Amino acid sequence: MAEKALYGAVALVTGASSGIGAATARRLAQDGASVALLARRRERLLQVADDIVGIGGEAHVIKADITEPGGASAAVQDTLDRFGRLDILVNNAGVMLLGTALHTRIEEWDRMVALNVAGLLHMTHAAVPYLIDAAATSPREVADIVNIGSTAARTARPGNSVYSLTKAGLSSFTESLRQELLTEQVRVSLVEPGTVATELMDQLSEAAGDVACWQMDGTEPLRAHDVADAIGYIVTRERRVAVNELLLRSGAHNW
Repeated sequence: MAEKALYGAVALVTGASSGIGAATARRLAQDGASVALLARRRERLLQVADDIVGIGGEAHVIKADITEPGGASAAVQDTLDRFGRLDILVNNAGVMLLGTALHTRIEEWDRMVALNVAGLLHMTHAAVPYLIDAAATSPREVADIVNIGSTAARTARPGNSVYSLTKAGLSSFTESLRQELLTEQVRVSLVEPGTVATELMDQLSEAAGDVACWQMDGTEPLRAHDVADAIGYIVTRERRVAVNELLLRSGAHNW
């Protein structure tokens, strides 16, 4: 039997309790990686871990709040304590709270910045030294950071101003980080999905949800496993190949 592409590699996936994060964790496990699952909902993480074990994989559950630097650092250390290395970081955790400047509470804007921006920065800062070490010691001779952005970084729409702000900033951060880590053999990639059928939509207010449904009327959204497949493709490329950016839209999506 051929060796799986990620055999011996260790991945840490944030926001792994549902949606894109859970689907990505399962996909990376199928490709042979041991996976650290990070989120706030331990019960949901345990369900994903059971799924991975059921397909012959190895998973480790980490409940943490990455909006605090200490939470992110502890999560990376927990991964190292369990698996001994870190080869892949998928920065997926995020929240989308839509609303206009007139009607949105400032706490909702702060929540998006705290998780979508600060949380990602905390995880990246904590993980980079170990990813560099993994690239130098792995048979694959490469490590990966995959950041999950959004088409909202490209197309701003009424009600998504701060969400678009967080994702547009992520795009620039990813490109700068990619250049910084080139010589360290750590690939940095950005995946920008359009609308995906996940729990992210469930967090919207009734009014914002109605607007989102109207915008997607007649369009079948992406599924979480569609995005997971894209991430799996990126991190299983041989060392000479770097997929810097991957834009995913529903086949009928016009923005």
